[in-house]
Amino acid sequence: MRLNIIFSELVPEPSFFKLITRFGKVFLGWETGFLKICRQILSFIPGFPKFPQALKFSRSNFQDIFEIMANQLPIPVIVNGAAGKMGREVIKAIAHASDMTLFGAVDRSPESLNADAGELAGCGPLEVPITDDLQGMLVLASQEKQLAVMVDFTHPSSVYENVRSAIAYGVRPVVGTTGLSTKQIENLAEFADKASTGCLIVPNFSIGMVLLQQAAVTASQYFEHVEIIELHHNQKADAPSGTAIQTAQMLAEMGKTFNLPEVEETEKLAGARGSAADEGIRIHSIRLPGLIAHQEVIFGGAGQVYTLRHDTSDRACYMPGVLLSIRKVLELRSLVYGLEKIL
Repeated sequence: MRLNIIFSELVPEPSFFKLITRFGKVFLGWETGFLKICRQILSFIPGFPKFPQALKFSRSNFQDIFEIMANQLPIPVIVNGAAGKMGREVIKAIAHASDMTLFGAVDRSPESLNADAGELAGCGPLEVPITDDLQGMLVLASQEKQLAVMVDFTHPSSVYENVRSAIAYGVRPVVGTTGLSTKQIENLAEFADKASTGCLIVPNFSIGMVLLQQAAVTASQYFEHVEIIELHHNQKADAPSGTAIQTAQMLAEMGKTFNLPEVEETEKLAGARGSAADEGIRIHSIRLPGLIAHQEVIFGGAGQVYTLRHDTSDRACYMPGVLLSIRKVLELRSLVYGLEKIL
């Protein structure tokens, strides 16, 4: 029977793993007498009446045991932007994930300070108060045995510094905030490479949007004209959306120029034709209350129009992608852009 199976069956409580791991780190110079004491302590644990005869105590065995226990600890997650709509949804998802724990909740809104993050999110008390001290929370998370993750859903004006701070403390960022410039992403990629720290920047966590983008790339091989329309709620701060920009970038990488002009256009109102992305692709942004997040990619050809559309009706659709990103970012040693890169 493998060692990890023995321990997962006989000592299932992560809290015990954490306790004995820290305890063992203090006594790296233990002797035989200490090992006997450990065996006696373990014999008092409910469900652990007899230690398997096949498992012999030695210093090397204990080091293996502590490493296994550490790997079974839940992932500590800091949610930055905890009081926002996406932040609350992330907190609920983490609360229901067996391999994660909400380590900290950060938000700058004064009305949410010191509130219980779970109660604010609507999933019941989690005994994690909301703070506005991101730096302090990163310091605490960096001292955890298990690598910690910061999920950022904040604002374009602060996300760059948030991500740099997380990387500096060895906390892995998962970034859902859009609005980072190409230069900022390049700087963060260089910083993450030097620190050998994983970082995920994901413009859209929806699996449906990934499928739409892949379909758009395929369709672009057969059409010469394409435009993108993105529609969001009127509280979104940046335009065009990060998802629309990413979609345009993916199409521009196909090595062709779209929408070659057939007439000399004149805009009677500035911006009437939308914003101009690379390779002649136009992006149009709509902001209205009642919307959440929607995108259309419209291809045109002689006698036909091909439309791809994705609609978000509930922010819960993003949570499988968020949880996957939290798990995957721990395996990375550099910055990765886009959910499709980790699927």
